[in-house]
Amino acid sequence: MKNSEVAISIANLTKYYGKLRALDNISFEVKRGDFFAFLGPNGAGKTTTINVLTGLSNYKSGSVQVFGHDVTREYRQSRPLIGLCAQEFNFDPFLSIHRMLVYQAGYFGIPEFEASRRADELLGRFQLSDKRNVKHRALSGGMKKRLLFCRALIHDPEILILDEPTAGCDLELKFRIWDYLAQLNNEGKTIFLTTHYMEEAEKLCKTIGIINHGQIVRIGEKKTVLQDRSLETVFLEVTDMLDDKNGFSRNGH
Repeated sequence: MKNSEVAISIANLTKYYGKLRALDNISFEVKRGDFFAFLGPNGAGKTTTINVLTGLSNYKSGSVQVFGHDVTREYRQSRPLIGLCAQEFNFDPFLSIHRMLVYQAGYFGIPEFEASRRADELLGRFQLSDKRNVKHRALSGGMKKRLLFCRALIHDPEILILDEPTAGCDLELKFRIWDYLAQLNNEGKTIFLTTHYMEEAEKLCKTIGIINHGQIVRIGEKKTVLQDRSLETVFLEVTDMLDDKNGFSRNGH
């Protein structure tokens, strides 16, 4: 790795979809070993940023590096450093989940024997060992979520990128995923998380970045960002006033 201290470096990144400027000259860094939460509403630019980082999308201008490797010019060096846990269940329908993980490892040049060992280890860690020989369609939704983590981690990447990993999860699975992520971060993984849940970011993350309309609104240490009162917005909509017997008149007095 060219730069072992900065996991992700984005400078002046601009991305268009047609005439829509999805990312507007954004810049930020994620340090090695950080747990970084990337927050913002739907359409803010979170997934687009992930797609650029992982080579799934090109961009108009700027610089994007993973541990010092340019994601465009040095993609052979940058891609193995990232494990992506996307939102969709896009598994091969013809393979058992164990075989699917072995194939995934093969994309990164991992020998089959080693890949099989890693697959067994991950399936055990995520409590899927008894399902190793079934296809993903036989899994529950929660099991599929855990399988996404196995696939993202099979090549032992330095960075784990998670795009809303607990969306649609019940409370038990959500808390279990939180425990997995905290353990992975404690083991040294750099984690880049997008989420709509402030509770999730507050519980897990060390650093928070906020993006809206393709522009960075705020980036900083978690406590500092959460105490920034300029980010607080409260909307009140009154549809009807309480009646007189509750102490209010309909004219608002």
